[in-house]
Amino acid sequence: YAPDGGLFVPEQLPTIGIRILQEWSLLTRVSDLAFNVLRHFIAPQEISDEELKCICQESYPIDVPVRNIVSKNKETSSFFLVELFHGPTFCFKDLGLRPVVAMLSHFAKKKKKENEGAQKQQSIHLLVATTGDTGPAAVHAVQMVNDPSISIVVHYPQGQISAFQRKQLTTVISPQVQIVTFQGGGDDMDKPIQNILKTNGLQGDSKEKDQQILVCGVNSYNIGRPLMQMIHYIWTYLRVIEQMNLPLDSPLDIIVPTGAMGNLASGYMVKQMGIPINTLTASVNINDITHRTVQTGKFYKSPVMKRTLSEAINIQYPYNFERILYYLTNGNKGMDEYYHYSDQEQQKLDIPSEWLSKLQSDFQTSRVTDEELCETIRIIKAIHDIVIDTAVAVKGAQSMGYPIIGEEDNDDSRTKKPFAILATASPCKFQEAVTMALGTGGWDAYMSSGEYPDLAREYLAKDEKEPILYAKEDSTSLEEAQHRWESQTRQLLLR
Repeated sequence: YAPDGGLFVPEQLPTIGIRILQEWSLLTRVSDLAFNVLRHFIAPQEISDEELKCICQESYPIDVPVRNIVSKNKETSSFFLVELFHGPTFCFKDLGLRPVVAMLSHFAKKKKKENEGAQKQQSIHLLVATTGDTGPAAVHAVQMVNDPSISIVVHYPQGQISAFQRKQLTTVISPQVQIVTFQGGGDDMDKPIQNILKTNGLQGDSKEKDQQILVCGVNSYNIGRPLMQMIHYIWTYLRVIEQMNLPLDSPLDIIVPTGAMGNLASGYMVKQMGIPINTLTASVNINDITHRTVQTGKFYKSPVMKRTLSEAINIQYPYNFERILYYLTNGNKGMDEYYHYSDQEQQKLDIPSEWLSKLQSDFQTSRVTDEELCETIRIIKAIHDIVIDTAVAVKGAQSMGYPIIGEEDNDDSRTKKPFAILATASPCKFQEAVTMALGTGGWDAYMSSGEYPDLAREYLAKDEKEPILYAKEDSTSLEEAQHRWESQTRQLLLR
């Protein structure tokens, strides 16, 4: 977070014209595209070409498949599925967190070298609140850099992530990793973490006077996350246009499963840079603040978090809406101040009509129930023989008129232009949802198939370690519980 509690954005976004797009279209590795994109944001004085290339190669060891999904008796279609889940924790968060943590390690080592001989040693503690995907990805990124100066505390809502996601956290044995479960909703730890980050660091206790502790959050409020996630949007655009044999100024619609709006904000930033993304569709579950906001202009936090089969996007108040508003209003400072007043005091914001019209022009939304989610998993399996997790986005796309189940022959112009759905997580993480849709036999068939990752089987065989519990008594208000949780996390940071 910025010192005023808001979110950082780049001072300016580069303009990417056709000439640069043509150059980027020739790049066949995500790591090479990442280097070229990030070079527009990171000065060589901060990270040299050699260092940045190394970070990109280590962070993106494999490429992102962009699959043209074709129905039976068809040769091509306008439907593309972008598989962002082939990283080590089976979700798109790997693509953002690996380079972010690698850069934090780079700057920590650089600072240590500059301050060699100083009395105080610097350590960095990363803080994460997760609804299931960010936590495992952040932990793995910390383990990847293997930097003893970097540790992490991950908080997840008790009973509100999948069993597989829980095992990704509770099977980690490392002195640099602490796992906390709290008795609250998916984003109830956001406020305690924000309060801790406002301190900008903590001094060690009496036993560690030579230790300076810096605290950094790596949820998508961290500016590094949307920057890194821009890369997979540009990669998606280039690969779809290439497969469709279209000119580089052709528009592409992208459908995004949406929680805290971090991925959505990345796509919108890419659009502001001149990449020809046409419409961004945010597909949400019944915790539907994004849908309600675009439809009505009322950005109001719901009083209750509802349980769903798509727990990873259970968000009541998506903080990245601030970034979307910033670019929507062309950096209107009055709107930014209005947002912050409403955010802090009321958690309600009414979008002025002029900006609501633009919001509705740039974005579409769809609200998907658990029943619709399960139905979509069944349909996609029957028609395309694919087990998917991104059923929220697929159902959302279908409800907006995109041809995902073989309707390519109808006359709607929307069926003639390409669209891409971001598959943000592997179905291997969500046994409950897949079983609800396909039955136990369907899940067993998926597990025994080549689609189920071998690394996922390794997680299932590991023993779990009991996480630290942050309790909330029934008689305690959420505000009181959050105050206590904040104190508990501060104590963890000083261990």
